[in-house]
Amino acid sequence: MSVRALYRAISIPGATPPYASAALKVYYPACYGGSEEERNSGVIPASSQGAPFPVTIIMPGINVGPESYGWLARELATQGIVTVTYSLVAEEMPGYISLTPGLALPLLLPDQFGQSPSATALAPIIEDLEKLNAQGVLAGLLDLQKIILGGHSAGGTVALLNARRDWFPGLCAIFTYGAHVGAATALGYAPHSLYPLPPDLPLLIMGGTRDGCIAHSAQRYGPDEVSSPTALVERTFDEAVSRDRGDCYLALVEGANHFSLSWPHDDSTGRPFIDLPTTGSDEGIRGLLANLVTQFIAATARGDEQARARLETILLQPQGFISRGDRR
Repeated sequence: MSVRALYRAISIPGATPPYASAALKVYYPACYGGSEEERNSGVIPASSQGAPFPVTIIMPGINVGPESYGWLARELATQGIVTVTYSLVAEEMPGYISLTPGLALPLLLPDQFGQSPSATALAPIIEDLEKLNAQGVLAGLLDLQKIILGGHSAGGTVALLNARRDWFPGLCAIFTYGAHVGAATALGYAPHSLYPLPPDLPLLIMGGTRDGCIAHSAQRYGPDEVSSPTALVERTFDEAVSRDRGDCYLALVEGANHFSLSWPHDDSTGRPFIDLPTTGSDEGIRGLLANLVTQFIAATARGDEQARARLETILLQPQGFISRGDRR
């Protein structure tokens, strides 16, 4: 299946210029027709095979450009999953201007958490998807009751903390990589605190056994928090997930580091200098991550029981790259 993409611009409500807008790239399965209009405009019609399509929104890590998730967006689009990446620059902490998933930090404070969404970009992205579903090449082809949030690093944390259908009724599943719900002591939380996760949605929580960024940031969550690549990811699954319906999964990928989900790697921004080197094949790790995500989405968004069986075979009979796989 061919993949094409289109660009969009959205406003971020409440944000102050010049940080009041974001750029989207929407990947979709396409069907070349060879028409004069296609040749002149470069706009290729969407395929209708398998429509309406579920939609995945990939929430990025801090200072990780959207092009680093293009490989995964393309893979998902070939499976009939329209996928959105985006670029948002903000000064969410004074003096720190960065690419960001969009996060209202005050809404994570103990007296504010859980009262309203902290994901500043999510509502306007969904609103723009509604416009795309009304007119243009994707008109009538999006299933906006089947929205999947995917997140990497800080973007994964934002996805987990906003995984609520009462806030975003179209959500149907969440997947994350290199993310956890540790509550920072700098925000006023007791050491070793975790944000609770609502029991609304199926989850796929993934991490890497070589995640140096998580290991080297553990002190944010308590002076004696275990400095481990996977401990906070495991605690998120073991302690913060209250759902127990057989559709929440943990995958710890042997040899993967914090940036294994992003490719090509860009060491000019962010914190790759505190990460650990991967072991094994980076291409093989990405292939595994893509397989886990596509099977999870097929199982949850499409109700494909064969995909669920394939996912559980990978996770519950660990082989090769999986060092711990669990279901609850």
